[in-house]
Amino acid sequence: MSGELKSTFEGRTMVLSISNPEQRNALSPNIYAAGVEALGAAESNPEIRSVVLTGEGAMFCAGGNLRRLQSNREQPPQVQAESIEGLNNWIEAIRTFPKPVIASVEGAAAGAGFSLAIACDLIVAASNAVFVMAYSNVALSPDGGASWNLSRSLPRQLVNELLLCGQKVGSERLHALGLINRLAAPANALSEALQMAEQLNRQAPNALASIKELVNEASGHSLNQQLALERDHFVRNLHHVNAGIGIAAFLAKKTPSYE
Repeated sequence: MSGELKSTFEGRTMVLSISNPEQRNALSPNIYAAGVEALGAAESNPEIRSVVLTGEGAMFCAGGNLRRLQSNREQPPQVQAESIEGLNNWIEAIRTFPKPVIASVEGAAAGAGFSLAIACDLIVAASNAVFVMAYSNVALSPDGGASWNLSRSLPRQLVNELLLCGQKVGSERLHALGLINRLAAPANALSEALQMAEQLNRQAPNALASIKELVNEASGHSLNQQLALERDHFVRNLHHVNAGIGIAAFLAKKTPSYE
C-alpha cells in the first residue's frame, strides 16, 4: 500500500490527512500529487479559508519509505529525482498557497515529514511529539526544503545538530526556539490546530494572502525592495472591500464579517 491523502472539511477549513498506517504514514509520489491537487482546488474555492495538514492516527509522518528508496537504488537515478520533484512541487505549493496552512503534529515528524511540517505557515504539536531529520543515519542528505527552511528558522549550530547527528528533538525544545507555535496536550494537536484555523478564518483572506507573501519574500529582498512591496500590498488592501468592512466595524465596535 502506498497510502493516500484524505481530505475532509471542518467549517471553512480543509483538513488533509496523510493516511498510510501500515507504513507509519510514510510518503509516496501519489500523496505528493494529491497534495498539490488538493491545494489547487482549495485555492479556487472561496469557501475554504485555511488548511490543516495532519497524519492519520497517532503519527504525523515517517517521511520516505525506506523499502521504496532501496528499490529505487536498482533503478536509473532519474526515477528518484522525479519522485523528489513531486515532493518539491508539494512544498512549493504550500509556500505559494495564498491561504494559511497549519501543520498538526502528533507522534513523530521524521525526514520529509519534518520538511512538510516546517513548510507550513504555522505548527501545532503535541507536547510529546518528536521531530527528527534522520537522513544522515542512512547515509543520505535532506530533501523537501529542510536545509532551506531550518536555516532560516534556527541557529546554524542547531541546524547542523539536527541534520548531521540525526537525533530526535522534542516539540518542547522547538517551541522554546520559536519553530513551533503552540503546544497541545497529547492527542489534542488537531483540535488546537482547528481552533487556530477558525481564528484565521475570521480574518480578511486578502490581507492574510498579502502577509504570507510578504513574509515569504522578505529574506530575499533588500529593505528598499521590501518597503516597496509592503507599500503596494497596503494600498491594494486599503482599496479592497474588506478594508472598508474592517475599519467600519472597528470604529463601530462591532465584529467584522469579511468577504
